[in-house]
Amino acid sequence: MKPILVVDDNEQIVGILSRYIRQQGWPLLTAQSGEEALALFEAADPSVILLDIMLPGIDGLEVCRRIRGISKVPILMITARDEDADRILGLDIGADDYIVKPFSPGEVMARVRAVLRRLPQQDGAEDTLVIGSLSIHLPSLSVVLDGHKLDLTRRETELLWTLASAPGRVFTRDNLLTLVWGYEHIGSYRAVDSHIKRLRQKLDVYPHDFFSISTVWGTGYKFERNLP
Repeated sequence: MKPILVVDDNEQIVGILSRYIRQQGWPLLTAQSGEEALALFEAADPSVILLDIMLPGIDGLEVCRRIRGISKVPILMITARDEDADRILGLDIGADDYIVKPFSPGEVMARVRAVLRRLPQQDGAEDTLVIGSLSIHLPSLSVVLDGHKLDLTRRETELLWTLASAPGRVFTRDNLLTLVWGYEHIGSYRAVDSHIKRLRQKLDVYPHDFFSISTVWGTGYKFERNLP
């Protein structure tokens, strides 16, 4: 999993976003200037960039312009001003989304998840997950198990992809609600449990001794691989 790059010279903003990103299990890089952001982008090839407009030295708009000239990496611009001129300029030079301070960290992560789903094949990113005879193609929401295509809903497919992409990791219900449903559903634990139940029922139609979705009591769920 490639890191998220947070670029902001406000230490408090960086700290808030960093804590939330780490809680969701994403690798993280931070920069406080445009020059540092460009250097980290070149060295680390991040999956998403959260980019403040007002930066010392090279500003965020110029950083966006330079990166967009060589990469399609998703860029979410962050600004303290909600002005149409800034928003239009940012989008015109290649930003994928625009976030105005003050913001909810949960909303930011929901937008990150959304922009990644809209651009699943950017920069050659892998869009098919294969584990034994289980194959998940996220863009087409296609899941094949033991040669049979499963009739899964979008949520079930995204839930399976999220769990299977990090075998052994324990996802809390809040993690899954943020990553699959979006920040506005935090606390709706029954939705997670009911979707897990239906997903297991559909998977159990065909043999899959090489993996399981385990319950971690009082916490959440994890995907366990049993391949040799």
